[in-house]
Amino acid sequence: MSSISDNLGSVTRRIQKATLQAGRELDSVSLLAVSKTRSAGELREAVAAGQRAFGENYVQEALDKMAGLSDLPGIDWHFIGPVQSNKTRQIAGAFSWVHSVDRLKIARRLSEQREPDLPLLNICLQVNINNEATKSGCRPDELPELVPEIGQLPGLSLRGLMAIPDPDQPEAELRASFRKLANTLKQLRQAFPEAGPLDTLSMGMSGDMEMAIAEGATWVRVGTAIFGERPQKS
Repeated sequence: MSSISDNLGSVTRRIQKATLQAGRELDSVSLLAVSKTRSAGELREAVAAGQRAFGENYVQEALDKMAGLSDLPGIDWHFIGPVQSNKTRQIAGAFSWVHSVDRLKIARRLSEQREPDLPLLNICLQVNINNEATKSGCRPDELPELVPEIGQLPGLSLRGLMAIPDPDQPEAELRASFRKLANTLKQLRQAFPEAGPLDTLSMGMSGDMEMAIAEGATWVRVGTAIFGERPQKS
């Protein structure tokens, strides 16, 4: 059975290979270890192997891990799950990134509740790129209205877009979904240069990270390939 350290090494090599094959700089793609439902001990092992950025979906679970790992400096916490209005204060106070902002109301609450002595909260707008009825995210056609409004909110830095394309699509359609998100970001950056850096594409997971990197991903969100399959709930 591979260790978390071994798995991290394997994932890192996959990222590096895909990045070079795409003709990109090696440091242009970052690894976000998706650590929801994983124990603080597993995260501690990943930190010992050099991983610093972790993605969490559940606020209380994440806060418990932050407390349990408070002796480890330099951990970068990203919130990647659906953002509920009653959780924005905790998210604004504890995380450095939120990848899953999908409406103006949530962005405004994060802005209002981010303490002024903290660094800007990096956010990505989650896009329902395939218009799936069961998936969170704004529609692509809503972005031209959302981006300039969110880009001017204090306390936030609008970094880019996030999507979770339908993994059951044929490969050509999945690649097209990644490309569509990348092209959308490029168009927004040209149309709204004052809105924020707009330099981030959070897309690609364990099974499709190479495809996402080829289309421009800057963060790939990987859980299973690092920590193994999650145990089945009883």
